[in-house]
Amino acid sequence: MTDVDPVRLYRTVRLIRRFEERAIDLVRAGEIVGGIHPYLGQEGIAAGVCAALRDEDLVTGTHRGHGHVLAKGADPARMLAELCGRVTGLNRGRGGSMHAADFGVGVLGANAIVGAAGAILTGAVWARRRRGDDVVGATFFGDGAVNEGMLLEAFNLAALWRVPVLFVCENNGYATTMPVAGAVAGSIAGRAAAFGMPAAAVDGQDPEAVRDVTAAAVARMRAGGGPELVEAHTYRFDAHHTFEHQVRLDYRPPEEVAAGRSRDPVDIQGARLPAPVRAEVDAAVEAELAAAVDFALAGPHPDPASALDHLYASGRTARTGGG
Repeated sequence: MTDVDPVRLYRTVRLIRRFEERAIDLVRAGEIVGGIHPYLGQEGIAAGVCAALRDEDLVTGTHRGHGHVLAKGADPARMLAELCGRVTGLNRGRGGSMHAADFGVGVLGANAIVGAAGAILTGAVWARRRRGDDVVGATFFGDGAVNEGMLLEAFNLAALWRVPVLFVCENNGYATTMPVAGAVAGSIAGRAAAFGMPAAAVDGQDPEAVRDVTAAAVARMRAGGGPELVEAHTYRFDAHHTFEHQVRLDYRPPEEVAAGRSRDPVDIQGARLPAPVRAEVDAAVEAELAAAVDFALAGPHPDPASALDHLYASGRTARTGGG
């Protein structure tokens, strides 16, 4: 393991936090159509995991995936433009919030299908290793995915073929509004034992703890040790989806939310920095995101006439429908 860079970790959690808050503002302003799934409160997981990866390592994420994309190194301005549906976005405005990808930094994409990202990453890492590349992968999923057949199949194949994939469960206690205790028999970490995978649990609110657990797992995987599961215990500070800001679903007791918010990964990591350094990072993040908002809103929307472009790898354009 290399030494932890506390400033880098703080900058990442702060960047994700303020990015999400800016994105929520743009949802309310009507610039992001359809809303988002905020990552507020879970920033320590993405920051800690990606800090232990190399640039060439691969990542897949979830519908709550902005933090994963940013932590791996994607440009916040182009990411925000993607959420706003602009052609200057990471995916030309065609992926949006739940399908953002940046192959240039190893992000193969967020995925709106619960549990699907694990299978995609397992196949991608297996193919790269077969080619001789020294890469590992990390795939993120929520507690609601641990009973999905596709994810369990990915566990099986990764273990069988010894594919170096880190399966990261972001256990925030709820699958949308369903408490984990009402949906998951046994334990999440215990799922790994059935496939012969090692497993570890970690405080997901502490970015350095997540980074240390990830670094140990990555070192073992890169040396040929096969996959591993990490269950990161966390808490979602905001809504499952921004639609809750209008409908005000009542499924979490106020005292539970207050207790969850009392352990803020931004504050936990920020407390490790001298106050002047933290203030300097905060100011730099604010300036970067102010520029990102300007960049995003200045970009044009896609031409509706191009809606059928990019459907085929050959570049062929699909025919429009006939009467």
